[in-house]
Amino acid sequence: MTQDEMKQAVARAAVEYVKGGIIGVGTGSTANYFIDELAKVKGRIDGAVASSEATAKRLKSHGIDVLDLNSVGGMEIYVDGADEITRNFHMIKGGGGALTREKIVAACAKHFICVADQTKLVDVLGKFPLPVEVIPMARSYVARELVKLGGQPKLREGFTTDNGNVILDVHGLSILDPVVLESEINQLTGVVTNGLFARRPADVLLLGTEHGVETYK
Repeated sequence: MTQDEMKQAVARAAVEYVKGGIIGVGTGSTANYFIDELAKVKGRIDGAVASSEATAKRLKSHGIDVLDLNSVGGMEIYVDGADEITRNFHMIKGGGGALTREKIVAACAKHFICVADQTKLVDVLGKFPLPVEVIPMARSYVARELVKLGGQPKLREGFTTDNGNVILDVHGLSILDPVVLESEINQLTGVVTNGLFARRPADVLLLGTEHGVETYK
């Protein structure tokens, strides 16, 4: 299987978890394949909560109702990809820049189903640069503090999040305790959130491999 075929396979597998109600939908290439598969069973759900403007647009293009998170009581499942994930289900997310809304929607869901291909599975997080969403006026201050934590922050040039903020991509980290680092970075004044999903990890990993989809719980 090619990487795209693996992503399509896990997207199809994730639809099996869609039983009804309202679901949360992530952002990125694998999430896009999931949206395309979800469209085939859209009569099964009452609507979806999107983690980005791009996801909302794709859902609407398939005729799926997009709901404001503040108008719903909660969700059974949230389906999203990862830039890196460990066997403990800790993740780095935010390569597409939607980390804050992804983290909010994931927090509201009873179950987080991560869909990823085998290239995303790692033993230690950090080879993929860690995205940190920052209030623009705090960019330089936060960058200096991230250097103290051992990282090499780089501004994502020409990019603004859906929330109107900037992203610092932090290179050079070897993240041995993602739960602690997630909290430590989030405590920096001016940080909105960072791309570590460790305090609220995935509940299920659907991993696309050359031999098919493997399920980890």
